[in-house]
Amino acid sequence: MSPMSPVNDERIQILQAHERSASYGVLRDARPEYQPANKQEFSVLLEQNRLLHSHAVPVMENLYEQIINTHHMIVLTDTQGQILHTLGDADFLAKADQVALSPGVAWSEQSKGTNAIGTAIASASPTVVHADQHYMNANRFLTCSAAPIFDARGKMIGVLDVTGDQHHFQRHTLALVRMSAQMIENQLFNEAFRGAIKLHFHSRPEFLGTLMEGIACFTPDGRFISASRSGLFQIGLSAAALQAHTFSSLFGMPISACIDHHRTAAPGLLQLCLHNGVKVYVKCSDIRPTPVAFQHALQNVRITLPQPEQKSHQRLSSLNYLNTGDLQVERSIEKLRKVMGRGISILITGETGTGKELLAQAIHNDSPRHAAPFVALNCASIPETLIESELFGYEEGAFTGARKKGNVGKILQANGGTLFLDEIGDMPFSLQARLLRVLQERMVTPLGSSKSIPVNVDVICATNRNLRDMISRGEFRDDLYYRLNGLVVRLPALRERSNLDIVVDKILQAESNGFAYAIHPEVLELFRAHHWPGNFRQLSNLLRTAILMAGDEREIRAEHLPDDFLEDIAESTSAKPSSPTRAASATSTMDEIEHDVIQQALAAHDGNVSAAARALGVSRNTIYRKKLN
Repeated sequence: MSPMSPVNDERIQILQAHERSASYGVLRDARPEYQPANKQEFSVLLEQNRLLHSHAVPVMENLYEQIINTHHMIVLTDTQGQILHTLGDADFLAKADQVALSPGVAWSEQSKGTNAIGTAIASASPTVVHADQHYMNANRFLTCSAAPIFDARGKMIGVLDVTGDQHHFQRHTLALVRMSAQMIENQLFNEAFRGAIKLHFHSRPEFLGTLMEGIACFTPDGRFISASRSGLFQIGLSAAALQAHTFSSLFGMPISACIDHHRTAAPGLLQLCLHNGVKVYVKCSDIRPTPVAFQHALQNVRITLPQPEQKSHQRLSSLNYLNTGDLQVERSIEKLRKVMGRGISILITGETGTGKELLAQAIHNDSPRHAAPFVALNCASIPETLIESELFGYEEGAFTGARKKGNVGKILQANGGTLFLDEIGDMPFSLQARLLRVLQERMVTPLGSSKSIPVNVDVICATNRNLRDMISRGEFRDDLYYRLNGLVVRLPALRERSNLDIVVDKILQAESNGFAYAIHPEVLELFRAHHWPGNFRQLSNLLRTAILMAGDEREIRAEHLPDDFLEDIAESTSAKPSSPTRAASATSTMDEIEHDVIQQALAAHDGNVSAAARALGVSRNTIYRKKLN
């Protein structure tokens, strides 16, 4: 785990800001300089930031409704710290005017020393500067919370700040500012790609239409264009890495099927499976882009595409990255290194959520084929009637509803690279013989075609099912099984791993969007006690939620964990055989008496933590903490 606590991180950030301020020649005792831009200069400034200003002002008005009459003001600046717009309580605006916190004035560190606006610009991260943390003495009556605003290309274009009197400081203010900044970013993203097909997605359907949803943009033929910051976070890939993907490789189905669904009279939410196995609910918007609007979107694509030389450095993962000290995984990686690039089929087994696709991607990235496509197909996520055409492709007019010009198919898409067949145990029995023929002959014949096309792919399969048992029941072909299992590697379940602390730390780094979060020792004990039926998928989702709950505290504690997880822990603990209840006596310690009372309350309520907590008049967290001691 990271030895750096959130408090230390903040202290270091302020110290570094003070050092920069001193190097700029800012004087601590200097009087506030009121040098705003003149009317003409300010008009030019607003015109240069017209898009930011137009999208930010309505959000600022909405934010102000939440903090009205609290002695605060809201500030919008450009990337030089020049104030574009302010909104706030009249009494505090008068105070702010005394230190030149008003439109047209620059609040960069170079001009005002350490302050939330300037320091957020310098660090490119959300920042709180409270009271005497300000560099200039004149500003120490302020408490400020600021968050940078990024455009659709990931470039910082401004800062949103809430400033108030230091005596009215509230911890949740930064969370409000960050949410408002994200609202502005989402609006800018939609504006930049208004001609593209937009996919709105989240693992929980109630978060669609909120700030939590991810947004990804695609061309009508399924080529990836761009994704919002929340979208990148949920997909788990960088914008550069996603340029090699299509809608099909990310979500396991053609974009045309998604569009057709949303063109029905009353389309419901679709549930699709991401490339990493995470199931998400999705809805489409802008499914009928006009030529002019679509050209506008493509202009933004050319700006966002990575430079060719950068692509080779954007490995999604590697075997070294996955080798975190667990002996079982280390042995599997040693075996994999010996067969990579040798034409040996690989079969990955393990429970659901153990990271089978992540391992497959790492094998591809470390193989001689890493520059060629990695194409994934989840055999369980596509209807049986579609899987044949998705895998083998089809010619124009091959069947009713076939796309004009046909479809290449996953096997040919992967030509020269790696084909990953996830949930191979769910492949329809009728298609298994055809897949076997392709693997043996290295030729594929699209539906409706009489021509066989040579294909050169490495095949990696994965399953959470026992294929041998399926063979004995006549559900899986034995000849296909022996063709696929050149090397079988098993990924251990999370509860079997010896390196849980390292795994948690790596997932935290991946999910925390660049911020340093620590795990309280009590939470680690809870993690070690849990069975983890959902494995890494469950742990990743839990940590993602806990990070949001912790917010700016930067340390994840028991109260930040989901209730269902804590209830599972409590139920598993109460199910274990307990020692006979001790009678309270003069020699019993208070901890022992508390422990016994809690155990009796849980037993009386059949292990229901909420009911036991209500009966004892304590919080659920108290129950969890005492039970595990």
